[in-house]
Amino acid sequence: MLTDERHQFILHRLNESGVVKSVDLIERLNCSESTIRRDLAHLEEKGLLLRIHGGAKLNATFGAELTYQEKTVKNSQQKKNIGRHAASLLEENDVIYLDAGTTTLEMIPHLANLSITVVTNGIAHASMLADRQIEAYLVGGKLKHSTKAMVGAPSQHSLMNYQFTKAFLGVDSIDMTYGCTTPDPEEATMKQLAIERASDTYFLADDSKWNKVSFAKICNFSDVTFITDKISTIHQPYLNHTTILEVD
Repeated sequence: MLTDERHQFILHRLNESGVVKSVDLIERLNCSESTIRRDLAHLEEKGLLLRIHGGAKLNATFGAELTYQEKTVKNSQQKKNIGRHAASLLEENDVIYLDAGTTTLEMIPHLANLSITVVTNGIAHASMLADRQIEAYLVGGKLKHSTKAMVGAPSQHSLMNYQFTKAFLGVDSIDMTYGCTTPDPEEATMKQLAIERASDTYFLADDSKWNKVSFAKICNFSDVTFITDKISTIHQPYLNHTTILEVD
């Protein structure tokens, strides 16, 4: 069995049960203890699992929410690639929702030649849309300083007035068991409302978002389409349950 096939098998078993035993992997994969040890070490380095005595468990720990500035510099090239590809999915006269993620922001430089309408809860997004003279609406509400997002009851009520052909959302964490999650329940509610009001929803997710869990549930990962930079071992367990678009 090829290395990638072993890795996919290990991740699949982890997502089914949460824990795998080295002795079981050796028997099922018909390989040596040293091979399994190397496989688990490699997957741990990629953040996909945690090695424990006699095997491994899922790396599903709650992470602290990053600030807007921290998110901006993390995986910046992947975000640019994903944003460009997401923008290529737009059609004339689309009415879209862009939430306040740093990856959705990377779509805006590619929107200038389209006749579209944009609704957003992102302060930075609204400013960039205005600079490019793109028709846009900013939902009102409470400004969350750390992410520059409009959230809270007024934002939710404002969002309920619109319908969208497409919604493009950021996501903090994606997990086979717990679905799509984010640290802030108010931001989770905004994303849920956007999903309900959009004909099609896309989550823009670089490699750092997969196989992680945050506090507040947004939706099941099978409910939406994902756009990522390059499909790899990380994404294989999800492909039978949802659509993942790879950047061209």
